[in-house]
Amino acid sequence: MSNFNSPSENKSIFRPQSKRLMDQVREVLRYHHYALRTEESYIKWILAFIRFNNKRHPNELGKADIEAFLSDMALNKNYSASSQNLAMNAIVFLYKKVLDMPVAENISAARSKKPVRIPVVLSKGEVVELLKHMRGVRGLMARLMYGGGLRVLEVSRLRVQDIDFANGYLMIRDSKGGNERKTPLAATVVTDLKLQLEKARSLFEKDLAAGEANVYLPGALAKKYPKAASSWEWQYVFPSKNLSVDPRDGEIRRHHLNESGIQKSIREAKQKANINKRVTSHTLRHSFATHLLEAGTNIRVVQKLLGHKDVKTTEIYTHVLQENMDGVISPLERLEGLNE
Repeated sequence: MSNFNSPSENKSIFRPQSKRLMDQVREVLRYHHYALRTEESYIKWILAFIRFNNKRHPNELGKADIEAFLSDMALNKNYSASSQNLAMNAIVFLYKKVLDMPVAENISAARSKKPVRIPVVLSKGEVVELLKHMRGVRGLMARLMYGGGLRVLEVSRLRVQDIDFANGYLMIRDSKGGNERKTPLAATVVTDLKLQLEKARSLFEKDLAAGEANVYLPGALAKKYPKAASSWEWQYVFPSKNLSVDPRDGEIRRHHLNESGIQKSIREAKQKANINKRVTSHTLRHSFATHLLEAGTNIRVVQKLLGHKDVKTTEIYTHVLQENMDGVISPLERLEGLNE
């Protein structure tokens, strides 16, 4: 295929055994320990790429076909820049890792314009009202999210060993981008968090007695530490009530609570609190960052706490501060004699 570099000479590349292309993609993704969500996204975009090109096999396609697909996303489908980048990553993975056909450099496609949107941020009073209407496990999870700037999946995936009560921080290991970071553990949630651990421990002991103690381990940890999946420190802080079959390998495990539950609880609390803003689980993270900056925390510190690779990502919250209307008086109020 003239639009691609010559096949890789890398003899150590993993060779999938399946005959069907999409099964091969799954094999390679799991061999490299990609997250299940990434697997689902890559499958989605690879299939979209194939369908766009009239279901021709990717080894019959070239640089121009990739460019046409990506340009169509931007010009006709109105996808965001992040979706376009994800699709590109999936296609590059397909050619490099599955088909062993490195993609030619300088892929040129119409780019989606990523609008700079100011994030929705709650005032401190609104945070109080929102959290007042969230009780139990979901309320605790929401407090951790606001208190440490956690994403909804990060709080869902917290494990017992990620909590350092003595030093007052949480270790976020399974974060976006795969980087680890520390973030504050508010003293006000310690009592409730310890009670939650007692409940999780009781469930774990029940599984252990039944020979069913088993939790998902990321990457190659399951092979490196074969007993870790049934050890207490690796268990989820917020475990699901029921055991389930892991779609990756068919193992029966106790997963963490589904993040949709906390998202639903936040929506309901927003309604009860009469907050007239678009509030999502990520709004708590936005509010955490903005309130830290308002309190004078150095932006580099906030960047580290959020796990941003580039401080420019964190700088979006300075725009929120600049748009703070406190202390701004309308010129209409300064007019004299208007109401005389």
